[in-house]
Amino acid sequence: MKTNLFALGIAMASFLVVQPLCAQENPTQKIKKESHKVINRNIDKLFNRDKKKEDQPAQQEQQQQEQQEQQQQQGDATGQAQQAATTADEAKPELKWAKYDFVPGDRVIFEDNLVGEENGEFPSRWDLDRGIVEVAEFGGDNVIMFRDGAPGIMPYFKEAKEDYLPDVFTVEFDLYCHNNDFEIFLYDRKNQKSGSPTGYTGVSIDYQSMEFGRSYSAHPDKDNLAQRRWIHVAVAYTNGKLKAYMDETRLINIPRIDFDPKGITLYTYHAKNERLYYVKNIRIAEGGVKYYDRVMEDGKIVANGIRFDTGKSTLKPESMGIINEIYHMMEEHPDLKFSVEGHTDNVGDDDSNMILSADRAETVKKTLVDMCISPDRLSSKGLGESMTLDDNNVPEGRANNRRVEFVKI
Repeated sequence: MKTNLFALGIAMASFLVVQPLCAQENPTQKIKKESHKVINRNIDKLFNRDKKKEDQPAQQEQQQQEQQEQQQQQGDATGQAQQAATTADEAKPELKWAKYDFVPGDRVIFEDNLVGEENGEFPSRWDLDRGIVEVAEFGGDNVIMFRDGAPGIMPYFKEAKEDYLPDVFTVEFDLYCHNNDFEIFLYDRKNQKSGSPTGYTGVSIDYQSMEFGRSYSAHPDKDNLAQRRWIHVAVAYTNGKLKAYMDETRLINIPRIDFDPKGITLYTYHAKNERLYYVKNIRIAEGGVKYYDRVMEDGKIVANGIRFDTGKSTLKPESMGIINEIYHMMEEHPDLKFSVEGHTDNVGDDDSNMILSADRAETVKKTLVDMCISPDRLSSKGLGESMTLDDNNVPEGRANNRRVEFVKI
């Protein structure tokens, strides 16, 4: 009995010991199991990859659709903005402004081009109010130099105390300016009294603006203007009405001033040796009858305010005031036809002056044609110095002889 019990115990013990060994995986089984795991993982990867490939077109299509919707929204917004801008531009009123209507007087009563003046001397055709003023050469041209002592000068007339300005006149000159004022007074400060109850008697000029009394105007392009430069100054007075121009722009326009201009004074308080002012090409001229009335009465228009570079047929900018007036008259009266005829003074030889006058007349004609006046309404020719109007022995006479005439045909 003991032996059987012992054998049974041994068997049970053997079972207990062997059972765990049987439950454990042998190396081959373990390798197989691990291999299956690896294969399964690879299969899962392949499946997932294939699934992603299957899903990718749908995702891309969705992304493309979203991008198209976003671009469409942006395009709609841009289109609306552009349409709004276009509508705003279409709705914006067009500005029409005749900024330059200056027409020089047709009879010169004083002119000084400083021809023959001696460098370092006081200019012979002027009178001195105060300060230091002398003739100098600047940029190759003779100029009147305002040097020091708040200088002021007036045209020299024997009867300077009397009113030598007509009811309609123009004044022009070239000024080398600074950022401080240069002034043109409308009376002779040495020999006359202004008669103005307010004391506003002159136009103040700097490189970018003009002022008369309480009327001030800056040039539209003031931010781009050099402080030291040449400008063309023009003043037009017509029976109480005063206009002033800088280059090709009108800056002062006063319907009535409170005194009668009697003379001219050029003045600056600010001239110093380190800040010199220069003036050249001064002209005072009497105004006249409107162009159309002149054509009807005299059969022609005499225009000595059309200017050219010396010895050339190149138009100066200030000539466009007259040419614009001729253009508008021809537009309003399409039946008008003109022979454009050039004339010179007696400086230079006859043959050269004949050629120069013809070239200048042709330049004026071409300018009008370029402005859309029909060529068959215009012809041109030069007459040189053969038909003088005034005395070539004085500057004013030579100025009156240098002219362009529009003869009705």
